[in-house]
Amino acid sequence: MSAEQHAPTASEYIVHHLQHLQNVPQKAIVDFSVVNFDSIVTAGLLGIVAVLLLLVAARKATSGVPGRFQAAVEILVEMVDNQAKANIHSAESRKFIAPLGLTVFVWIFLMNFMDMLPVDLLPALWGKAYAAAGHDPEHAFLRIVPTADLSTTLGLAFAVLVLRFWYSVKIKGAGGWAHELVSAPFGTSKNPIFALILGVVNLLMQVIEYVANTVSHGMRLFGNMYAGELVFMLIALMGGAAALSLSGVLLPVGHIIAGTIWTLFHILVITLQAFIFMMLALIYLGQAHNAH
Repeated sequence: MSAEQHAPTASEYIVHHLQHLQNVPQKAIVDFSVVNFDSIVTAGLLGIVAVLLLLVAARKATSGVPGRFQAAVEILVEMVDNQAKANIHSAESRKFIAPLGLTVFVWIFLMNFMDMLPVDLLPALWGKAYAAAGHDPEHAFLRIVPTADLSTTLGLAFAVLVLRFWYSVKIKGAGGWAHELVSAPFGTSKNPIFALILGVVNLLMQVIEYVANTVSHGMRLFGNMYAGELVFMLIALMGGAAALSLSGVLLPVGHIIAGTIWTLFHILVITLQAFIFMMLALIYLGQAHNAH
């Protein structure tokens, strides 16, 4: 580090940690030319881990007394299966949707769990590797919580939307779904003029519902994980501020207490958010099977 470089301020610290490893700098709120490599790579690797964990559990399952790992997976599978049965009344559809719900829950939980790692651990290691390659470590950006990236959560929500369209056509037929789009929720009329007006209003309401469901589906997960990430950054800054203002054994006390309390609480948050995202996916796919 050169002599001109200085310790970052609190604002600079947070701004640096909120920067993604991108192909090009983002120039607008919506910029489809930007690719967040850190979110894609981390999410992809954790997706592989999720599949391997479930595969190992399936292959090691025994009919005798289960071990802790098998018992935990069996409880999880039973929970997802019960929720799938409550929302998806087609046994044929559940053959795909139930395993999908299980995979989504485990995958999102693992992505959320990355927030439990020390906030500076992986970014610091990446910075050292970046510097060793001859680059400026101040430009070594890395965010390790994929679900704190809006592009990730909205991408997952959009995938659920595509499945909703698929099952709507599969279950109701293209004509049946098209009729539903223009006849619900306000019904139709035998009068051609009123039928046209109601059809336009119904279609508009359906579009608003699909858009609102998808945006809220992704934003809910993103908002909670983004806020959790910020809290961990503030706790890290609190520890640094205490180191500058306190002395002796009191240096780490506030930092450790706040960090421990928030970590224990955040374990519930990351689990609950994974469950909520999975449940909403099952509910939305269940709606695709039901006629209005």
